[in-house]
Amino acid sequence: MINWEKIHTVLLDMDGTLLDLHYDNYFWLHYVPKVYSDTFSVDPDEAMRLLHRRFEQKRGTMAWYCLDFWSDELQLDIAGLKRDIASKIAVRPHVEAFLAALQRSDRQVLLVTNAHRASLDLKMAKTGLGSYFDAMISTHDYGVPKEDATLWEVLKADFHFDPATTLLVDDTESVLASAQSFGIAHLLIMKQPDSTQPARENLRFPAALHFDEVMP
Repeated sequence: MINWEKIHTVLLDMDGTLLDLHYDNYFWLHYVPKVYSDTFSVDPDEAMRLLHRRFEQKRGTMAWYCLDFWSDELQLDIAGLKRDIASKIAVRPHVEAFLAALQRSDRQVLLVTNAHRASLDLKMAKTGLGSYFDAMISTHDYGVPKEDATLWEVLKADFHFDPATTLLVDDTESVLASAQSFGIAHLLIMKQPDSTQPARENLRFPAALHFDEVMP
């Protein structure tokens, strides 16, 4: 699936790739609507419909990923609420073995996430994965999400990788399509970002269920 002899740089997504997306799905689709309902005395079902509609309007934009935006928009301490359920943060199977193998291989390994810095810091503190990366990049530092191909041009300039010898692993097809349009040659998508949901089939890119299938 992956010709590791051709890979010099590995770009890794965080949520749904290294970490179980169940934490984020539970947070945005259940926990935040519940807190909103309790805080503002809104019917629980109505709170869920209202928030889901507002989330969908921003999906794929920087605002969707911005904790500060949603704190202002919903008048809730979103970063604090994320800490409240931090016990649900979980590393996906075989991730640490995969990262350790990459580290031993002397390849450049970069975490590239759309997550807000506060969320990134919380998850690295909880999981201890930070030491495996040469750098951890939040797209909030650039103001452009991974869905926008211009991000990859900026990252290439800052981290000096060759798209022809770079692998991107992500759980989102639109992100991989963006990277592909820029010229990143090696792409992999994860089949089951959320452990509580069935594995996806008929994906547009080479796919793996877990990292033991693609060990370097």
